Amino acid sequence: GGPGPAEVGLGPLPAELRAAVRALVGDLDALFTALGLREESFAVGALSRVIAAELASYAPARNRRRTATNKASVVFVDRTLDLAGAVGHHGDNLAEKILSVLPKLPGHKTDVMVNMVELTALRTTDETCNIIAPGCLAQPNDPAAKALWESFMNLKQKEAVMEARRHLVEAASRENLPIKMSMGEVTPEQLSSYIQLFRNNLKALENHCGLLQLVLATVQTLKHPQTSKWDNFLAFERLLLQTIGESEMPSVLNQFLPMIKSYNERTKDDYTCEDFLVLLVYMYSVVGEIKSGKELDIAEKEVKKALVKAICDEPEPSPVLQKIT
Repeated sequence: GGPGPAEVGLGPLPAELRAAVRALVGDLDALFTALGLREESFAVGALSRVIAAELASYAPARNRRRTATNKASVVFVDRTLDLAGAVGHHGDNLAEKILSVLPKLPGHKTDVMVNMVELTALRTTDETCNIIAPGCLAQPNDPAAKALWESFMNLKQKEAVMEARRHLVEAASRENLPIKMSMGEVTPEQLSSYIQLFRNNLKALENHCGLLQLVLATVQTLKHPQTSKWDNFLAFERLLLQTIGESEMPSVLNQFLPMIKSYNERTKDDYTCEDFLVLLVYMYSVVGEIKSGKELDIAEKEVKKALVKAICDEPEPSPVLQKIT
């Protein structure tokens, strides 16, 4: 037989992937050189083993390891071993929701665009209005904004939103703005009304600009239609985990089938084709090994047929759908 997964080298990989692996190895070597590291590599997964082996045999890396003084352990892990982690909707975290639903800041992978129109005198219902430069999440020079972002990452959504209100109230009080503190549940509308107080006070705007960008991101996320769908995803994933424990995969797929609807049959609350792809990746990732058989083949064939029909009926396929069709 041929080589097992542990013995596969760069050779059998597609040219594009080979080039990407070599580029990554070169970048890692440059990083370790700058840090003066002599690394010991560990790998989990077939592609990770290839990368670790390439790094081990890379001539500049060998030379570096002979002279470097700082020791380090590097663990490479194949992302495909945990696709459920990448596509799952993990609980009640405001930071994750903000990063998922708001558009990406151009040129950045880990920051988003915050619509700042609400802080101006411009009156428009166009959510994509780009006359005003967008805000963002990174506020390194604003201690209050940094503390609030920590809350978004570490607290449950309800507590994080209350923190946003508390920070806004404190900022407004310091600027002597006429704010009325209200108790009870925090709503996006309430946060918006507090933000409006800063709009006509340039000094207050300047002093608390970072904080206001984070609170605007919160308001826009809570109002975003994708946020309610996020909660539906989470409920479905939890139900799926229970069902998989009790049923075989064909049964799970048969329950999944009626939910696949074409563009003309869908309401705004129904899942889109991309949503189904995400759910299918999640399902097959959490199930692990699947027993093949006639029943599974029939169920998978029906799901494929419904999904292909739904994708073909899309009037304007997204970039993801265009890539796979």
